[in-house]
Amino acid sequence: MSKAHKLTLGFSPCPNDCFIFDALVHGKIDTGDLQLEVILEDVETLNKLALKGQLDITKLSYHAYAYCLKDYILLRSGSALGFNCGPLLVAKQPLEKNTFQLKTVAIPGKYTTANFLLSLAFPQLSNKLEYVFSDIESAVLNGEVDAGLIIHENRFTYEEKGLYKLMDLGEYWDRLINAPIPLGGICMKRKYDNAMLQRINHLIKASVNFAFANPESSMAYVKQHAQEMSEKVMKQHIQLYVNTFSVDLGEVGTKAVNLLFNKAVEVGLIKQPELALIID
Repeated sequence: MSKAHKLTLGFSPCPNDCFIFDALVHGKIDTGDLQLEVILEDVETLNKLALKGQLDITKLSYHAYAYCLKDYILLRSGSALGFNCGPLLVAKQPLEKNTFQLKTVAIPGKYTTANFLLSLAFPQLSNKLEYVFSDIESAVLNGEVDAGLIIHENRFTYEEKGLYKLMDLGEYWDRLINAPIPLGGICMKRKYDNAMLQRINHLIKASVNFAFANPESSMAYVKQHAQEMSEKVMKQHIQLYVNTFSVDLGEVGTKAVNLLFNKAVEVGLIKQPELALIID
């Protein structure tokens, strides 16, 4: 097989990514002569691998993508965008808006979109400690930190664990920008020609559409990587993060991505991008 058709593909073991990529990586759609080596890691690990240019195709936090533009370009399929699906800031007790008094906050990674949103909402919060996203609830409960920034399925479990929501940063973004929040997208190395970029984009779109048409087909793969998550939470997770924007960004999703980058430039986090953000 041609070496050019052996590609590394990074995505997270979270239900939404396993749902999206199941058909692609398990031969449920025709991939022709393409051979994919799957790298399953949490999103911040993937962010850091991409910063080193180590993956051909990868899930990336939109925040991290801002620092990888030189090497990567965003595909139109596979993204996680939406309303009311943003990260939550939680604590052991309600603080009645006194979040400015928080001394330490656990975050799921410096380059996550969650941390970008936290920086927008509370620029004065400087003592942030990085945790794997699945350990943040415990860190708050154990008193290691004053509050935690939770993402993924933890938004469905924090209340039953005795935690309180201080702020929904997805709602904050909606009030600020009035657009869906771009959380994560699928990016590919710019070194590949447009034909290969479009081919991979088409395959991811086909994989998402297969998953929507056959929702139970991916559940074995989802469960394999969902650890102790209940099936109800798995399906809630998928329903929240996989939607029409995952099939294709479309006009609304494209505008939302551009708005996110414009805001990052406005607040001085990044310089104005000189390269195209999204494939044609």
